[in-house]
Order: sequence, then structure tokens, then C-alpha cells
Amino acid sequence: MNIFEIPFVQTVGLSKANDGSLMLEMASSVSNHLNTMHASAQFTLAETASGQWLIETYPELEGKFVPVLRDAQIKFKRPANTAVTAQASVTPAASEALLEQLDRRGRGSIEIQVEIKDTAGKITCAGVFYWYLQSIA
Repeated sequence: MNIFEIPFVQTVGLSKANDGSLMLEMASSVSNHLNTMHASAQFTLAETASGQWLIETYPELEGKFVPVLRDAQIKFKRPANTAVTAQASVTPAASEALLEQLDRRGRGSIEIQVEIKDTAGKITCAGVFYWYLQSIA
């Protein structure tokens, strides 16, 4: 799946940064009443980055499992006044546990951490995204 084909991703304006991470430019279309980046725009970037991590890490699961976001927790740390990028990560143990669950039960879950940083490298928000994957067959 190409996340850039998702209509909402296109509407918000997410793109790929030079380092391969996902990014969102600061623009009036994603601004809030304080002229900083809207919280929902940053949430969209973070959630999409977590889904992209799944796609890139486990391409062999496409067409075999349906991933669905089950829960998310996000904390906003400072206003974003510039473009922002998202970096997703998972512990090796969580990655191994997901594959074991999928193999054993045909379903599983994984916790993906995401940090959003501005162009100065300061964290504007960080979140944890809980994905559930279910076998299609």
C-alpha cells in the first residue's frame, strides 16, 4: 500500500522527507488559531508514520492481514512553527512478539512510538500508536 494514495493523507499534505521520514510543511491549511501547526495535523502525521512503519517493516503481510489503529496516546510538548518530520520506532521485543502472535493466532498487536520534530530538531509531540492486525483468511 502506498500511503500517499490515501485521500486524507493527500488532503493534509504529508510528503516524504529526503531522509525517508514523513514530513508536513507548515502552511495556512494546517494552522490553528495561534498560527502554529494544528494538533490534528501533527496527530495525522504521527499516526500515518506509525502505519508506514508497519508497511515498510513487514511488506510480506500486505494482502494477508488487515491493520487497524486500535488506540493512540499523544502528548504535545511545544508549538510547531516550522515543517515537522516523524520518526517511528519499535522495540525488538515488540516486533518479535507481533510476528509470533500472527503466526500462532492469526492476529496480533504492536505498540509503535513516534516522535515529531521541528526543523531545529526539537520534539513538538510524541505518541504511542497501538495497531491490531487480523488475518484476512
